[in-house]
Amino acid sequence: MNIGFLASHGGSNMQAIIDACKSGQLKATPAVVISNNGDSTTLARAKTEGIPRYYMSGKTHPGPGELDQAILDAFLRHSVDIVVLAGYMKKLGPKTLSRFQGKILNIHPALLPKFGGEGMYGMNVHKAVIAAGERESGVTIHLVDEQYDTGAIIAQARVPVMPDDTPETLAARVLEQEHLLYPETLQRIVIGELHLPS
Repeated sequence: MNIGFLASHGGSNMQAIIDACKSGQLKATPAVVISNNGDSTTLARAKTEGIPRYYMSGKTHPGPGELDQAILDAFLRHSVDIVVLAGYMKKLGPKTLSRFQGKILNIHPALLPKFGGEGMYGMNVHKAVIAAGERESGVTIHLVDEQYDTGAIIAQARVPVMPDDTPETLAARVLEQEHLLYPETLQRIVIGELHLPS
């Protein structure tokens, strides 16, 4: 299984997946990395790992539909089977969504459908969870569709919210589970234990 990555910033989930591929825990190949941030750690990680990498954004492809087509072309050129979003902050275009329908995964740092939607990313999610007095949070892997965080849920892991948690301490424990759940879920797809709805 060839994986195409989309990421905007640090790419720690991408690194966890790459490490799982290198160790043999995940029988897949990191095929290409695309970032909409030319200065992202993601692109530096890809360079270190020797993975083809591209900076593509509204600045590099300003015309309507240009970015969507460029992302799709890169994925097809590198024979991508499944697309993994690892902190990608943009909506995907209709061509990429259509061509890879049912094969685009995203990870969210809460138990969807709670605490999802526009603006619910990063520390915003953990602040909202604590403010709501939730006793547990967690990680959700879901399919990507036209809206933020509304696609079919593929896998979840639960993380307790401690009485003295800050958004930062909760985020750290959730991130640990993200790094475990993403490679594990991809391996379940590879071996046919988990079937993606098309």
